[in-house]
Amino acid sequence: MPRDQFSPVQAQEVAAAFAMHRVDYMFIGKSGAILLGYPGTTQDVDVYPRKDKENGERIVNALLDLGFVLDNGLKQEIVRGKVFVQIKSGPFDIDLVFAPDGVESYDQAKSRMDTSSGFPVLNIRDIIASKRSADRPRDRIELPLLEAFREVYEERQK
Repeated sequence: MPRDQFSPVQAQEVAAAFAMHRVDYMFIGKSGAILLGYPGTTQDVDVYPRKDKENGERIVNALLDLGFVLDNGLKQEIVRGKVFVQIKSGPFDIDLVFAPDGVESYDQAKSRMDTSSGFPVLNIRDIIASKRSADRPRDRIELPLLEAFREVYEERQK
């Protein structure tokens, strides 16, 4: 059965559960760009969490509250901060990216975080840098559109 496309409702659910469990994170990738107003679609929620054991444990508890089914192996991957953890065993798909391409450090990225949408979102320039560094075929197609969106978005923010 195909999964639903990402929607702000899913972001609200993640944000509420993560806030309740004090998870330190930002939305990233295309879902982050969509929260900023980018007119695209994606199939999952992309999250960049701080990589530390305590935050990982809080993520596990938040995901369980959201209705995700996590086996012990998946829980361990989250707690140790495996670079990329894809979870499809819940009400929607979520990707935890503990070390996104093109992003130097969590603290530096967080200092540029964009909260204009009401959500903690990686800065649009960092989203673009990450997609450029990942250099996947689908990202190469999306980059000119994201760059055009960035120009309009930054002009609106002035």
